[in-house]
Amino acid sequence: MNRQVIPTEMTQAPATTGTTAGYMPGFGNDFETEALPGALPQGMNSPQKCNYGLYGEQLSGTAFTAPSHQNERTWCYRIRPSVKHSGRYARIDLPYWKSAPHVMDDVISLGQYRWDPVPHTTEPMTWLTGMRTMTTAGDVNTQVGMASHIYLVTDSMLDSYFYSADSELLVVPQEGHLRFCTELGIIDLAPKEIAILPRGLVYRVEVVDGPARGFVCENYGQKFALPGRGPIGANCMANRRDFKTPVAAFEDREAPSTLTIKWCGQFHETRIGHSPLDVVAWHGNYAPVKYDLRTYCPVGAVLFDHPDPSIFTVLTAPSGVEGTANIDFVLFRERWMVAEDTFRPPWYHKNIMSELMGNIYGQYDAKPKGFVPGGMSLHNMMLPHGPDKNAFEGASNAELDAVKLDNTMSFMFETRFPQHLTRFAAQEAPLQDDYIDCWDSLEKKFDGTPGKK
Repeated sequence: MNRQVIPTEMTQAPATTGTTAGYMPGFGNDFETEALPGALPQGMNSPQKCNYGLYGEQLSGTAFTAPSHQNERTWCYRIRPSVKHSGRYARIDLPYWKSAPHVMDDVISLGQYRWDPVPHTTEPMTWLTGMRTMTTAGDVNTQVGMASHIYLVTDSMLDSYFYSADSELLVVPQEGHLRFCTELGIIDLAPKEIAILPRGLVYRVEVVDGPARGFVCENYGQKFALPGRGPIGANCMANRRDFKTPVAAFEDREAPSTLTIKWCGQFHETRIGHSPLDVVAWHGNYAPVKYDLRTYCPVGAVLFDHPDPSIFTVLTAPSGVEGTANIDFVLFRERWMVAEDTFRPPWYHKNIMSELMGNIYGQYDAKPKGFVPGGMSLHNMMLPHGPDKNAFEGASNAELDAVKLDNTMSFMFETRFPQHLTRFAAQEAPLQDDYIDCWDSLEKKFDGTPGKK
């Protein structure tokens, strides 16, 4: 199955000089962009009359009174105010998309779990109908925690649009090429890239090359930000210039359409007579963004010991507890291993954080068998985990030359909250029932002889 859908044409601003076509570089920058010359007011936000008969409107991603360095908002100049994209709402059911709290009495979330890739089906699926929730954590109503999903998409959303009032979405493709046509511009997204879709942003998802499969982290809490580097300094890890925000693009199209809203874990639909993607110009710092994971610059030990995995943090969504994240997005990609007299894979551990991992491609060094591209694993809070026997024996007896860990890209959605399995994850997704057995063959090696290793 290989479906391609030619995307609906949007009028797009010309590329900014010196940038990738259609994108502006930076993370958290204050951008300005217009798809028609003179559509963006200068020197003020809300003129008495906007050019081209546009309406001025602000989209706020933080409270009005948030500190200046944390305040996020974007001024939009659009063909219709967004109240014209909102009518009477009717509840609809998307049975596989769940929100926290979602605790099933007959589903046990306590355990070490691993899944094979969720298989594609012949059933047509859009971004909305193809979302499959695996775990939930926290509470969507109090705006803390997260949910993790797998998406399976074969078909484009036709005259259909969506936004989440609950959350921002971190999208991690594993197969296929999607196009996110948003109010603020167009993002093309393929494997080895990620995108962040802010809370409240309206968009449509099109299949450029499918079927498409990937992972989504739905963040109910504070927005994703770049982690503080501390002693690492100003460079390495994820650099701001490698994030790309789209230039303005808009549709002026009259067509019967539907807009679906996720609100407090429920889904509501309203019918309108036109496309809501009608922002002709905008300026601000609240916008969608994409990032190429191949530009992530890892740092690590150059003498001995395996550092904490926090050095691989790409993005973090803070909680009310300093240093303990609502969510960390962590990337394990190709890198050199050079430490002396060191067990180089991740060590055995129990953690206050709950770790959901996904494999984008290749082989993860701590689990050389069974953790395949498209697969996932879950190690919940304070449950022990670590390398299987083959990984342990190999790392314990390897010649410790400088070695390139190649052909690997896995990630982690890590949260301070316990992650609860959905019924889909426990009963329908391809759960590896024998995963816990991967540690059975670990042997007692204790020898009380002094100096014995």
